Amino acid sequence: MTVQRIQIDDAPLNKFHLRITALTFGSNFCDGYALGIIGIALSLLGAQMHLSPVWQGLLGSSALIGLFFGSLLLGWLSDRIGRQKIYVTNFVIITIASVLQFFVNDPVTLFILRILIGLALGGDYAVGSTLLAEFAPKKYRGSLLSALNVLWTLGYTIATLVGYFLEKTGPDSWRLMLATGAIPAVIVLLLRIGTPESPRWLISMGREQEARQIVKKYIGPNIEIDDMIAESKQVTFGFKDLFTKQIRLRTIFGSLFYVCIVLPYFAIYTYLPTILKQLGYVENFLVDTLLNIFLLVGSIAGVWFTEKMTRRGFIIYSFAVLTITLFLVTVLPMSMLTFQFIAFAIFTFVMSAVSNLTLVYPAELFPTEVRSSGTGVVTAISRVGSAVGTFFLPLMSLTSSMIGMTLVLLLGTIISIAWAPETGRLTLNEASNPLHRKDSAFSEVASNILK
Repeated sequence: MTVQRIQIDDAPLNKFHLRITALTFGSNFCDGYALGIIGIALSLLGAQMHLSPVWQGLLGSSALIGLFFGSLLLGWLSDRIGRQKIYVTNFVIITIASVLQFFVNDPVTLFILRILIGLALGGDYAVGSTLLAEFAPKKYRGSLLSALNVLWTLGYTIATLVGYFLEKTGPDSWRLMLATGAIPAVIVLLLRIGTPESPRWLISMGREQEARQIVKKYIGPNIEIDDMIAESKQVTFGFKDLFTKQIRLRTIFGSLFYVCIVLPYFAIYTYLPTILKQLGYVENFLVDTLLNIFLLVGSIAGVWFTEKMTRRGFIIYSFAVLTITLFLVTVLPMSMLTFQFIAFAIFTFVMSAVSNLTLVYPAELFPTEVRSSGTGVVTAISRVGSAVGTFFLPLMSLTSSMIGMTLVLLLGTIISIAWAPETGRLTLNEASNPLHRKDSAFSEVASNILK
């Protein structure tokens, strides 16, 4: 009986694919938890340490600053030494730094620890989604990658609930809040030990036999990688190519669309209790909880949208809705709180749903040789935007900051209409090939803009 040979991009979904997805969830959950918990902790430690608005902004954006350096440097390093080593080491750093937050007595030490946590999380953004994309079959790649955002949202939501309950235990409860981040981190660390290296990366390094052994062991004995080997030999890219004519269009688009999503997302939801109070919600715990539910439901719905819609259509329509709804939240008076809440709920749902693409698009935009580097670069640039928004929001009036973020979303709409490529339902090599025929319209429009 002849065994049917199947290429890795067409492999059936198996337990290993689900396992690598679950392990990659860890960084997204921990990132969401880290962002959610700091907003509540700041309301306590701010008074205790007599923090100025500048220090509040720095501590609120500290993990995002670390994410910038981590995604940039560790993404580049991953393309040199492999995905697996960094995939495990990241969570050693997160676990230790999270525990040490319990013992801090000054904002400088806390700032450094938050930077370290962000550094490791940034590296995991670059490496985790890359490793998952390089193992996932094309049929399930979008769903598996977009599902990562569900766990980010779950982490953020759980952190909010934990923070609210721990807040009642006393003025030093912020220490326990921040230290609880070590619990999911150590679980992920232990489970990640033994994760195999990416076969695509091994092939790019000329280690084809090792790649075949991993594919046979984890994907299936009848799974072939000949097409992947042949495609990898056609064009070879290096880090500098991210900024040359062939790939720079994807680097620019990936960076800008990512910034336009995460800048308002992180700024608004880091300081959500404060924003709700300024908008006129006296009992903001209920409103905060409802919006967190919309965040969670939106992230789950986003998995379905990613699967059923084109990447290009999903991002364009989402940016348009976000621009309109955030503008309404900003301009509607307190006498129309019900309509304002409806607009805020729609904004929250769509923002959470489209954020799934921040974990799908980058992994599909770049060739294997620079996939981690490219993902790292666009993630790093996005974190500059999110850190800026998070830092300046406490220093500006609410109306000014909300109008500014509305303009950022409008820019995202324009960029997506002009530049967004379609990468769905292609093999990973086709999706990441800037010369692929389905990318020609995008390249032509973007090239004309850049001239």
